[in-house]
Amino acid sequence: MSVRKLAFLPLLFALVLATGVQAQELKIAAAADLNPAMPKLSAAFSRQTGVQLKVSFGSSGNFFAEIRNGAPFDVFLSADRSYPETLEQAGKADQGTTLYARGKLVVWVPNGLGLKPSPDNLKILTSPEVKKIAIANPEHAPYGRAAVAAMVHFKVYDQVKPKLVLGENVSQTAQFAQSGNADAAMISLAQALSDTLKNSGHYALVPADSYPALDQSAVVLRSSQNKQAAHRFVEFLLSPAAQKILNEYGFETHGQEARK
Repeated sequence: MSVRKLAFLPLLFALVLATGVQAQELKIAAAADLNPAMPKLSAAFSRQTGVQLKVSFGSSGNFFAEIRNGAPFDVFLSADRSYPETLEQAGKADQGTTLYARGKLVVWVPNGLGLKPSPDNLKILTSPEVKKIAIANPEHAPYGRAAVAAMVHFKVYDQVKPKLVLGENVSQTAQFAQSGNADAAMISLAQALSDTLKNSGHYALVPADSYPALDQSAVVLRSSQNKQAAHRFVEFLLSPAAQKILNEYGFETHGQEARK
């Protein structure tokens, strides 16, 4: 073998290695309510499979629009089932939509406000002390639509509508609450259980029959270049290990109830 060929071998090996590593990475578009739980989910999946997850968080509606326009994700994790099912109907999903958990809506207020939320109604939001209420934008965030539906259900929406401050997604909504830019927030139980919000405020679960179900749904995209690994990740979300993590972060899972 010539010197020139020998010199080329390390470069060829590096290219093969790089290609192999790249193939072991999945691009995940995840609803913002998964932000607290995803580090543990990602670590557990990577330990089992060696596959790394590159996760982007945002509102389900915005991801739906991006994917419909060709965004190169492998898996879409939506906070409700309507967006994945629409992609499935449009021929952009590989196989079907998988329901793996259900999100919970809560009303949260800071400790310093001197108020405690009640699980049976949202009258607390009409209090004079509550000047700004943060919710996710209902135009593209399932948690925002759930918040509006719950306020309508408890007949407080018209009274509090002028107080509403819209976050781009439920994670940004929680940031508004955390930073003091809102006196109350309607966010996911997952965010309310985070160390920062858990220690700085109070929350109450909003009755589930007052808003549309927040069915956490996964779909593998037809455009994925790593379909085998992508389906393996979706199957992992139904495993006992993943279900335990999701339940720990406030999601209702198969055969379990979310933390109260």
